[in-house]
Amino acid sequence: MITAFRWLSRILLVLLALTAMALLIAYFFLSRSLPDYSEDFVTDSISAEVEIVRNNANVPHIFGQSDPDVYFALGFAHAQDRLWQMTMLRRTVQGRLSEVFGERTLKIDELMRRYDLYSLASQSVAAQDDATKAALTAYASGVNAWIGEVNDKARGRGAPEFFFFSNQIAAWQPADSIALIKLMALQLSGQLEAEVLRARTSMLLPQARLHDILPDALGSGITALPDYADMMPNPPPGGFPQRVAYDPLSPFRSGAFAGASNAWAAAPERSAAGGALLANDPHLAFTAPTLWYLARMELQSGGVIGATIPGIPAILIGRSDALGWGLTSSYLDDQDVVMERINPDNNQQYAGADGWQDFETRRSIIKVKERDPVTITLRWSEAGPVLPGSHYNLATVTPPGHVAALSWTALSAQDTSMTAAMRLMQARSVPEAIEAGRLFIAPAQNLMLADRDGIAFQLIGAVPNRNPAHATQGRMPSLGDDPRNRWNGMQEYAKNLQVLDPSSGLLGNTNNKTTDAAFPDNISFTWGDTHRIQRWLTLMKTREVHTRESFIEAQLDTVSPIARAILPLIGAELWFTETPSPEGTPERMRENALHLLAEWNGEMNEHLPEPLIYAAWLRALQERLIRDELGPLANEFTHPDPVFIERVFRNTDGAEKWCDILQSAAIETCADIARVSLDEALLTLSERYGRNIETWRWGDAHEATHDHPVLGNVPALRYFVNLRQSTSGGDSTLMRGRTSGMDPDPFQNVHGAGYRGVYDFADPDSSVFILSTGQSGHPLSRHYDDLGVLWRRGEYIPMSLDPELARAAAVGITHISPR
Repeated sequence: MITAFRWLSRILLVLLALTAMALLIAYFFLSRSLPDYSEDFVTDSISAEVEIVRNNANVPHIFGQSDPDVYFALGFAHAQDRLWQMTMLRRTVQGRLSEVFGERTLKIDELMRRYDLYSLASQSVAAQDDATKAALTAYASGVNAWIGEVNDKARGRGAPEFFFFSNQIAAWQPADSIALIKLMALQLSGQLEAEVLRARTSMLLPQARLHDILPDALGSGITALPDYADMMPNPPPGGFPQRVAYDPLSPFRSGAFAGASNAWAAAPERSAAGGALLANDPHLAFTAPTLWYLARMELQSGGVIGATIPGIPAILIGRSDALGWGLTSSYLDDQDVVMERINPDNNQQYAGADGWQDFETRRSIIKVKERDPVTITLRWSEAGPVLPGSHYNLATVTPPGHVAALSWTALSAQDTSMTAAMRLMQARSVPEAIEAGRLFIAPAQNLMLADRDGIAFQLIGAVPNRNPAHATQGRMPSLGDDPRNRWNGMQEYAKNLQVLDPSSGLLGNTNNKTTDAAFPDNISFTWGDTHRIQRWLTLMKTREVHTRESFIEAQLDTVSPIARAILPLIGAELWFTETPSPEGTPERMRENALHLLAEWNGEMNEHLPEPLIYAAWLRALQERLIRDELGPLANEFTHPDPVFIERVFRNTDGAEKWCDILQSAAIETCADIARVSLDEALLTLSERYGRNIETWRWGDAHEATHDHPVLGNVPALRYFVNLRQSTSGGDSTLMRGRTSGMDPDPFQNVHGAGYRGVYDFADPDSSVFILSTGQSGHPLSRHYDDLGVLWRRGEYIPMSLDPELARAAAVGITHISPR
């Protein structure tokens, strides 16, 4: 027995030693791709020495003798820290993920090829001005210089991920950077999906009930559209395919995650220190690392600092010493689905304005790892690319003898958005910035501006010219053989919404409705939530003048105005009971939950149980309200819509009919549904978090999920590459933490502010910013998650253009010299 124990001990020790040795070897090879920020380099691609000073947050401050040399250094720094991320973004927009990931990403690649964004980006290079072409070329040279270093000096393949997947890295091209802007446009537009969803829902519901479940933004005029089935010849049966599980490698976001943001500004007269203020926090899907990368460049026009996207040589949001600029999603309706009628005698033709027109066709070959290549035929009509019915549920709304084509502003081969971004970064005043926006095409954005003298709001991006007689006003797919349903070019930039120096001295946008103009000048029928802006207005009105700190306070505000407004409605008949129920009963748990909610101020604090109860109640409530009317289509409504629920409980236009369950003999009231939904929500929560309500924490369910898109699901590795943090906020708070809406973790925080910045022009160097992860994309780097710790705590780092401050606590200074 003792001998056996000794042998088992020896085997265990040998296994432990081998494991330790394997880990050391793995660490040695993986760590070789960690850059040395104090290393110097020599290259043929610059005209004079460039200096990259990385401060203690690993933000590169780049100094050079010419702008092309500075852009070269930015490309070099991007590649040092985010090479894997850059190559993945490029593969995504090129439709080449399957070369690495096999059949898993074939559908993604197929759809990306049909959009043909990369070819359009390649053609758009010629449309840029000379300065932008020079910047793109210099930036690409910087990226390629680091790739050359990796190849020549065996620097761990450039990133740890390349040890698990193909390490073949093609040279970076100017078109790659333009393509990434088009990829952002794809991720920020949900209008196509909204059209299809409205069409599908309209085939199940009468107009009044359709307006309940898909309400217009508050204040919109109600426009009665014809039923979709009445417009379409032989309408499709309206099948309900299963919702496809979301792949983290997919750029296609559902409408609930099509982009959001906050931005607000105060004029000098509304600032305590006498200088304009600007705050901005764009909201995107969380990843590890975040999409944003902080950088400072010293250009001939002056210093600029803020957030870049690796692969794009521009400060997209940030400030100079004279100007600050921020972006929010405009929700512009920039997409229309057009049903093209096929020639029954020749399926290569469709009905155009002048008779049968030939589709533009081209073959495209998709290489797929570990299987034969797949060849697809790309087809374009006058409207745009033809999309297969297997995507976006288009098959459920496409009539027989037709195919769905997409008109979209981003499908431009003369896309000058990159030139606009470069000019905006170098603008020295609000008027110059507005003029720079003239060249911006897509994605359409609300541009918030502040300089030393004033503030402004400007819609930038191409706005489609729709015919006033358009059959669906762009809200549902329309028939292409009616020329009134096709776009007539784009509106003049002068018509884009603009606000200069308002008399209130304040400007703000939280993706709320921005115009009351009637169709076709209305910009959109679909907007972000209508409640965050009300909370912002409340906070702004509490002070006559504002400071950097009050703007930070607003960015970090976690009070839900929806919770405050809707809980008294849905719980009106539930709050009080005459006698407490016995301990341990469902009734007593309900009473305890209602008591907590009655005393709650609506703050979505991570340490409280009330936000969790409230969120689960609304989720269960909407499910019970819509499931019997919509059936499987109810799966598409992943997040409770407070406007819908409020209409139901206020019985607006007879909306209380949703409370009656059609399949039951009894007539249920809204109070009945509210009670049953709360009991169901509490039961679900107790099964997961225990029966003691007081110990529940919103933060346990509302973790920010900065997950690695590729390695995040690999056992063991996931604990090293994924960043999970308990967070406050929710779907409709200013500090927005959009929940997933999908089981088994519907309340995970998956979409929010990856970047926050507050700029104060009374003292520009007191401006601050923060990222939700770190600067590095390397999991072994201490800069992989260091800023995320501060982000979670609501802290910021300085946004200074003072070079001496950057050098004072630098983690390294890189010199790149000409050969």
